[in-house]
Order: sequence, then structure tokens, then C-alpha cells
Amino acid sequence: MFDALADRLEDAWKKLRGQDKISESNVKDALKEVRRALLEADVNLQVVRDFVQEVEKKALGAEVLSGVRPDQQFIKIVHDELVEIMGASNAPLAHAETAPTVILMAGLQGTGKTTATAKLALHLRKEERSCLLVATDVYRPAAIDQLKTLGAQINVPVFDLGSDADPVEIARQGVEKAQELGVDTVIIDTAGRLQIDADMMAELARIKETVQPHDTLLVVDAMTGQEAANLTRTFHTEIGITGAILTKMDGDSRGGAALSVRCISGQPIKFVGVGEKVEALQPFYPDRMASRILNMGDILTLVEKAQEEFDLADAAKMQEKIMEARFDFDDFLKQMRLLKNMGSLGGVLKLIPGMNKLSSADLQKGEAQLKITEAMINSMTKEERKNPDLLAKSPSRRDRIAQGSGHTLQAVSKLIADFTRMRTMMKQMGQGMPGMGMPGMPGMGGGGLGGMFGGGGAPQPGFRDYAAGKKKKKGKKKKGFGSL
Repeated sequence: MFDALADRLEDAWKKLRGQDKISESNVKDALKEVRRALLEADVNLQVVRDFVQEVEKKALGAEVLSGVRPDQQFIKIVHDELVEIMGASNAPLAHAETAPTVILMAGLQGTGKTTATAKLALHLRKEERSCLLVATDVYRPAAIDQLKTLGAQINVPVFDLGSDADPVEIARQGVEKAQELGVDTVIIDTAGRLQIDADMMAELARIKETVQPHDTLLVVDAMTGQEAANLTRTFHTEIGITGAILTKMDGDSRGGAALSVRCISGQPIKFVGVGEKVEALQPFYPDRMASRILNMGDILTLVEKAQEEFDLADAAKMQEKIMEARFDFDDFLKQMRLLKNMGSLGGVLKLIPGMNKLSSADLQKGEAQLKITEAMINSMTKEERKNPDLLAKSPSRRDRIAQGSGHTLQAVSKLIADFTRMRTMMKQMGQGMPGMGMPGMPGMGGGGLGGMFGGGGAPQPGFRDYAAGKKKKKGKKKKGFGSL
């Protein structure tokens, strides 16, 4: 999403490269590029003015640090100011002392509000907070059915009274049902409109007055740029909101919404939607977003994604297999699927510092190669996957795999040769150079997820400590109630 903005800001850093120090003359040129980059990203004009003025003041007043280049120092100042305008720190969801916590969802039609409601419920389930969804959108055709379908997918109950009931009454009875069931959090999905109108605001105000929500979240489309900030301000003025959820952050939006919402509306962004899948919702961290904008990656988010997908005990077993050269195609396939579960290849790689410069063509080629590799592995017998040496010694086996997968014999031979070489390297790294990253996947060149995974999927010590600290105590999973 921030590719164009990041490229533009790169031009600003170039203005200061090769300079001995930050001066009024050279910082002016850099700030022109920063201003142009933010305006092209559809950031609100007043936000741009305030941002540039603050950066200029801090840059000219900054002491020159020994060993730090002027462009590096300027990037640090811009980074810190980006964090400041986006909110300084993550704004968590409310959690009432006496259950249930009531969350009211608002927004216009087409912003992904109903989907965001389900995404939020799944996020809370991962935190072991039980949820009840309440469907009050009686106006949009099939809105209630959509919420029921999404609720069934994530095993979260949905309360509704049909499309003929009063939305205020549905909300009131929904909260009562949550109290009766002993549910921790109730999320109320309200009706959207194609535009802000008096009837919409009046209905929202009545629902809010009736259920007294602990959090009122406005769902806004990041594709609307700075208009998202103006919309948030209007809703806050009219009904009073406590935060926003930005959807479609994985699209072609230019970033203006993320940089404008808090300054213009005064309310924080609490979550961002980063895909269509119900799992694609992330808490909004201003410092991490600033790092992405400046092409610095986002390792913490990458670590959290990985921590959700694999078990530390499995990783330890994988480490042993690597060191003993027992890593096979089944293990390799498992690692590939883990990577896919974390999201698109492009989305994952952009979280790694230094990987953001990969072109769309490179990412598409990588995605295609993963599919080809998986097809060839799926054409192997169980014995062949467990014992890759069989394939290295048998041309007839390789020929059968090529025919079964629909790819050439040369491609299969290259996969096996790359895999054998990778397994040897991984064993050497595991024995003599601990902490080094996994070599590139066969057919994909070097890289892989090295730096986060030590040797083919086992986490390095730093990651292990972080993951252990983040790991929640796992109790019994709460059963869903289905549609009520």
C-alpha cells in the first residue's frame, strides 16, 4: 500500500546523501520531497503542513551524532514524527470489569463493516475472549445472513430477530442474551448507508444510548484517503466514537488515511484490515506502520504471524532433523504451507527489512514457483518424500513425478538437486554456525525466512524468547453456540 509513498521519501533521503551535516539549505530540498510525497499519498493538507514544520524544526535543532550520516539522522526524525501523528502507541480495545464488554460497529456501506465485525470476533477469540455477534442491519438485503455465515465460519454465535424487528430492540436483547450466556464480549453490527444522513445518525445514537457501549468503532475504507479522516471526524462529532478500523489496507490506497485519521478526527486507529480473509485483521501499531512506510520492514508483526502458525515443540523437533540430515520433503512441504498460512508471499516478504524492493514480477514468479514445487512434491510417493535419496538415484522415479505433476524432467531434477544441496548446507549450519537463516527454497534462490527461522523452521533464540513471552496459556476452547 505504501510503495509509492516509500519511493517518494527515498528521493528525499537522496538530497542529504553525501552531505557533511544537516543545514538549512540542504534540509529545504529534502523537505520539499517529503511534502510532495505526503500530498501525493493523499494526506490531509493541514497534517502535511504541521508535519513538515515539525520535522524542519527538529532537523535544524538536532545535534549531529558522531558516526551517523545526515540522511540517516533525517530518516530517524521523520520516523519519529510519523509515529507521533499516527498515535505514538497502540490503542487497545476496551475490556469492561463486569462482562459483557459491548462494542458498537458503525460505518457506511461498502467499507467492509460486517466482515470487520467477524474479523474482530475472531481476533478476540484468539485472545480467549468469548463473543456474541448481534445483527441489527435490517435494511441491506442479506446482511443478517452474511453475518450468520461469517459467524459459522469462525464458530461465533450470532443473535438476530429477523429483518422486521427494530434495530434498537435487537441490540438491547442481544446484550441481554450475552449476559444470559456469560459471554465476555458482544459486538453489534449496525446498518450502513451510502452516505451520512440524519436517519442513520439518529438510529446509531438511539442504539448507543440503549446499550451504552464501551467501545464505538467506525469502520472506514482506506481507499478513500484523507476523506476517511473527515468521515471519522463527522461520526465522532455526531455520535462520539472511540476509534477506527481501517479496511482494505492491502489495496492500492496511497496511505493518506492512516496518516490523517488521528490528527483530523482526534480518535485513534485501533485495527487495520489487510485482506479479505476473516483472519486478516491486525492491531494498529504506529511505530510498526512508520517502519513499513520508510521501507524498514516490520519484524515484530512477522514474528507474531509466525508464532500463530507453528508450535515451538515442533520447531525443536525440526531442528533435530536438520542437524541429523533427516529433513525430508514432508518437512519441506510443511514449511511451505506454514509460509502460505501467514499470508501472501509478497505480504510476508515486505515485512522483512531489505525485501521491500522486490518487484511484483519477482513476487509473482516466487508464488508460481511455490505452486510448482508443491505439485511436484505431491506427485511423489510417501516413501519418496520420506527418503529423498531414492529420487537422486532413480531417473525413472523422477520421470514418473514429472509426468504426474505436469512439469518437465529437468524441473524435477533441479528440485531434487537443490533440495539435496540445501539439506547438506542446513546440516552444516546447524552443526557449526547456529543462528544462521534457512537457505533459499529449491527453485527460489537464496533468502527464505532466514533471520527469523534458524535452520529450516526452528526459531532462533531471540525469536524463541519473544514467542514464549507472547504465548497465551491454552485452556479449554470454548464451544460456539451457533446461530441463536
